[in-house]
Amino acid sequence: MAMNARRPHVQWLPAFARWALLALVIGFYPAPGSAQPVPAQGSPPPQVQEFVKLLDDPAIRSWLEQVRTTPQGPTPSGRMADSAEMASRLSEVRAHLAAVAAALPRFPGELRRASGLLLQELNDRGLFAVVALIGVFVALGYGSERLFWRATMRTRIWIGHHPMATVADRLRMIGMRLGFGLALVAIFGIGSIGAFLLFDWPPLLRQVVIAYLVAVVLFRLALALGRILVVPDGTGQLGDPERFRIVPMPTEHALFWHRRLGLFIGYWAFGRATVDLLGVFGFGPDLQEAAAYVLGLGLLGIGLEAVWRRPRPVGVTLHHGRGATGFSILLTAYGVLLWLLWVAGLGRLFWLGVVAMVLPKAIAVGQRAVAHLLRPTVEEEAPRRGVLEVIVERGLRTLLIVTAALLLADVWGIDLIEMTSRDTLATRLVRGALTSVVVLLLADFLWQVSKAAVDGKLADTTVASEPDTVEAVRQARLRTLLPIFRNILFVIIAVLAGLTALSALGVEIGPLIAGAGVFGVAVGFGAQTLVKDVISGIFYLLDDAFRVGEYIQSGSYKGTVESFSLRSVKLRHHRGPVYTVPFGQLGAVQNMSRDWVIDKFQINVTYGTDLEKARKLIKKIGQDLAEDHEFVRHIIEPLKMQGVEQFGDYAVQIRCKMTTKPGEQFVIRRKALARIKQAFDENGIQFATPTVQVSAGEESGPAAAQHVIGRISSEKPAAE
Repeated sequence: MAMNARRPHVQWLPAFARWALLALVIGFYPAPGSAQPVPAQGSPPPQVQEFVKLLDDPAIRSWLEQVRTTPQGPTPSGRMADSAEMASRLSEVRAHLAAVAAALPRFPGELRRASGLLLQELNDRGLFAVVALIGVFVALGYGSERLFWRATMRTRIWIGHHPMATVADRLRMIGMRLGFGLALVAIFGIGSIGAFLLFDWPPLLRQVVIAYLVAVVLFRLALALGRILVVPDGTGQLGDPERFRIVPMPTEHALFWHRRLGLFIGYWAFGRATVDLLGVFGFGPDLQEAAAYVLGLGLLGIGLEAVWRRPRPVGVTLHHGRGATGFSILLTAYGVLLWLLWVAGLGRLFWLGVVAMVLPKAIAVGQRAVAHLLRPTVEEEAPRRGVLEVIVERGLRTLLIVTAALLLADVWGIDLIEMTSRDTLATRLVRGALTSVVVLLLADFLWQVSKAAVDGKLADTTVASEPDTVEAVRQARLRTLLPIFRNILFVIIAVLAGLTALSALGVEIGPLIAGAGVFGVAVGFGAQTLVKDVISGIFYLLDDAFRVGEYIQSGSYKGTVESFSLRSVKLRHHRGPVYTVPFGQLGAVQNMSRDWVIDKFQINVTYGTDLEKARKLIKKIGQDLAEDHEFVRHIIEPLKMQGVEQFGDYAVQIRCKMTTKPGEQFVIRRKALARIKQAFDENGIQFATPTVQVSAGEESGPAAAQHVIGRISSEKPAAE
């Protein structure tokens, strides 16, 4: 009877309470014969005695044992859990919106109550005294600022007209302008705070003035930073504003964005101060949220006005104008969506959307600003990215990404320090993902800096220097090795970064490295030609067999070396074709561009030539060429006649020799031959050429010639 009487009460318990009670009973109730009952201290209540009797029932014991050994029923599937989570989120959003809607009708009454409190405090202190306090407050702030403005007039004029011939001058002048602008805001704030130190303020009025003072300082700070970044006009003795502009843009665009950004930040600062003051006057959290959402419409309006009235770039066509209109529509929809997410209380999605919209634009503007700020001042200088520019640009990008990540972690309630001490699957994945991102950012930073350094060295080697000097040899060597070093460095950084990122994610990289080694051995056996080309190229470079810009010949391939890869070299033939020759097929290389070259040629003169006179003429021509300003740099040993080479059938062969720099012998030889021809003609020296003489009137001529002449004479009458 007692057991049946208590069953209805058990049925009214929630499901989780019944399962908890059952687990407690199963876990702590001893099995039969396992332990002796402990004598109770005193008489238990009747309900406990009845419960103990029920547990002693064999049927109930058997049922409890079955429950203990029987596995629990299936848990809800992941899809059902996701649906329940979504339904819970929707219920929270609905409850949040209902609370905000219910708070709006109470807002006017609360506002009247707050204004009554403030008016009562002002009446107690006296209206004239309060007005005097506010006047002193304003006078101290703006008065101290104007005094500083007048005292620094000469400094501002000097900054505005100081020449900026180098990047260092530009950075120094912009830094001085930044310090001057921040000093103005700081002096205004210090002068205003002096009013609080000198006079006694009513409590509520003090909090109101402090809140709006902070808003004014934030607004002034935003305007000061805007004047440093975009320099909207040339006021303040700046001269040409484009000299100091960090973000490159036309002056009209700079003025537009300076005003809109200042208005947006100022409105946000005053709105935030107003919402905070509502809490001071006793407004509830729901009323503060409702006021914030209403004030947020003003921010949305400022943003949409800037989107639709933003200045278009110069030269935008109709097609691009339609594209800009479509983009404005998308931005409008995106802004309205962000405001709705904020109103719905979905703060995590709201800030994620804000970061997704602002971060890429901030990175792009930062890159443009750094490139413009560190641009070379000499227009003739070849534009290239220096190491300093890459360091500042990539460092700024990393700073923006890390700041966005920390902001999202704070909004989402993720404690990064606490997360490092926990060891669950989720925390391991999150730590691995963050570590991977940091590793990839660091690898990108190292690669970009290294690439900029190598490109800078390559650009320096393009400056012409004296041939065959130590500097020229060094430049040729750098042009040969630096591109290959850059490619190898990229592969090393990419592989190390990838392996480190995989290791951070929990992937065992040991088997990967072992597998890569086995795969490399297999590839080595299967691609022996490729391996041969790569290794041969390495040894060619170590031996310094040839460099970029040198003329080489190997077998049937010859030409000027243009570039390298890991397995081949590109040769530009002097007639234009380009040969791509694998290193393994080069073999012995004949380098025709090193140190010096000896050029020899022969001249045939008649047997009656005065050889001593010819020798003197050739020597004089060699001396004249060696003194010519056009050839003096290229001639190592002047032209001279070595002597008689041999006696030919119809001429005396004399040999000439000269030593020149590689590649210059052809031009000098052509010039020397032209002068030799002219000098020999002027001095009666004849060049020997093979000739054939035929004489018809002499009986002593060759028998064949007489036979031919006689035959022609005998056949002539018949022909006539």
